[in-house]
Amino acid sequence: MNNPSSLSSLQDVLAKLIGPDGCPWDKEQTPLTLCDYLAEETFELIDAVRQNNALDIREEMGDVLFLLLFIAKLYEKTFSLDQILDEAAAKMIRRHPHVFADGDCANRETLLQTWEKIKKAENTERAEKKTGVFASLPDSLPPLLKSYRIHAKAARADFTWDEDIDVEQQVETEWLEWIDASTANDADAAEHEFGDLLFTLVELGRRKGIKANAALHKSTLRFLSRFRYMEEKAASSGRDFTSLDMEEKNRLWDEAKALENGRKT
Repeated sequence: MNNPSSLSSLQDVLAKLIGPDGCPWDKEQTPLTLCDYLAEETFELIDAVRQNNALDIREEMGDVLFLLLFIAKLYEKTFSLDQILDEAAAKMIRRHPHVFADGDCANRETLLQTWEKIKKAENTERAEKKTGVFASLPDSLPPLLKSYRIHAKAARADFTWDEDIDVEQQVETEWLEWIDASTANDADAAEHEFGDLLFTLVELGRRKGIKANAALHKSTLRFLSRFRYMEEKAASSGRDFTSLDMEEKNRLWDEAKALENGRKT
C-alpha cells in the first residue's frame, strides 16, 4: 500500500533544497530552466518502460515526479498542488462520461470522437486558447509523434483517405516525387518531398496499428545491437571493425540478424 506520508516527505526534501540553507543550484532554478531536465527525465522514463526494467522505471518515475513537484512548488503563489490534482481528476471525469455519467461508448472510435469533442469544448471556453481540430496539439511534440497525432485528429474529423490502399498508393506517389526531387539536385525540393514521404508513411502505419515513433525506436535499437555484435566479433579476432571490407561486414551483419532468435529483421 502507498504510504500517505511519502508525498509529504518528498515535498519536505524539496522545501529544504530550495530553502535559505539549501542547495545553491536548486535555489537558482525556475520553471523555465527545469523544462529541459523534465524532458530529459521523461525520455529516460520512456526508455525504461520500453525496456521493461522495473528498477529503472521506479527510479525514473521518481525523477519525473520530483521535477513536477519542483515546478509546482515554484508556482505555489499562483496555484496549489491541490488545485492541480483536483482539476486533473475533474478533467478525467469530464472526459469519460461513459464511465462517470450516462454517456454512450459503442466502440473505441466513438470514445475517441467524444474525447476530442470534449477537449475542443474545453479549449473553446478559454478565449486565450487556440481553437480548431488541432487546438490541443502541443507545439513542442517530437515530429514523428506530432505527425501521428495530426493524422489521428484529422481522421476523427473525417479528413483522411477512404481506404488503406489509397494511402499505400499515396506512399508510392510520394516516393516517386522524392526520387524526382533528389535526382534534380534541388536540396529544398528533396527535403520537401522526403518530409511528405515520411508524413504519409506515419499515416499508413497508424492505420495498421503501428506508431511510427515506437517502430523507429525499435529499429534503432536493433541496428545498435547488431552493430555492437559486429564490433565485438571483429575485436575478438584482433581487428578493428572499420578495417574490415564490406563483404566481411555484411557477413557479420547477417550473423547478428540470425542471432535475434526469430525476431523479424
